[in-house]
Amino acid sequence: MALAKKDKGGRNGDKLAAQTMDAAAQGGLSKGAYAKALEALHVELVKLQEWVVHKGLKVCIVFEGRDGAGKGGTIKAITERVSPRVFRVVALPAPTEREKSQMYMQRYVPHLPAAGEVVIFDRSWYNRAGVERVMGFCTDEQADAFLEGVPLVEEAMVESGIILIKYWLEVSPEEQTRRLKARFEDGRKIWKLSPMDLKSYGRWYDYSRARDAMLLATDTSFAPWWVAPSNDKKRVRLNIISHLLKHIPYEEIKREVPKVPPRQKPGGYVEPDYPYKIIPQAF
Repeated sequence: MALAKKDKGGRNGDKLAAQTMDAAAQGGLSKGAYAKALEALHVELVKLQEWVVHKGLKVCIVFEGRDGAGKGGTIKAITERVSPRVFRVVALPAPTEREKSQMYMQRYVPHLPAAGEVVIFDRSWYNRAGVERVMGFCTDEQADAFLEGVPLVEEAMVESGIILIKYWLEVSPEEQTRRLKARFEDGRKIWKLSPMDLKSYGRWYDYSRARDAMLLATDTSFAPWWVAPSNDKKRVRLNIISHLLKHIPYEEIKREVPKVPPRQKPGGYVEPDYPYKIIPQAF
């Protein structure tokens, strides 16, 4: 089915954008309240990490959403206090010519979690249902074939023991515009701005239609989509982490409080008279 014919998706896109704005209307969190809530959630994420390693769990978390929806910031909030050897972030670049000739899912399979790992996909195989379809990097027939086949792949993943959780972050058009402009003006964010972002920006309703088709085909009982309104960055981060903790069963592993061991005596050690090159103290 050609994407341009799915007019209903555009109207659904308006509805979801309105719901996203309603969710943000409750007011922003103060920095202090946000930091306190995030700290408590980070403690729980560490407990989850230890449980994943202890039990050999395999967890796969997929983050999708519009450009500027806050995927990167949410992933950073999840991972900033856990081990990168357990929580592994996968953000694949554009496929090479060799990868383009492979079966579509082939480049993603090697990155799926093994026992004791949490793999977070910052965009995933769902590129085919979104940016590839909207920007013409694949045909409608290829996108439709992907939507028909991917539930079978995900069912096989779940049956193999992978805990698969999929999030769609939804931002309103007004907030997306504000965030895009911020990338022009803030030297810390300019790296986030790609030519593809600018080309994609004007195609809001094409992305709405693509999103609606994706959710209709791949929101399954064994791998459902969870939609997160993301106009308020602080709230969406807290809400997603809280949701994540509730959907991966874990227990706290009890451990003794460690004691600082005694440090050895110098045993005649003398600091060498070496001309260390100390960095300039600019601050």
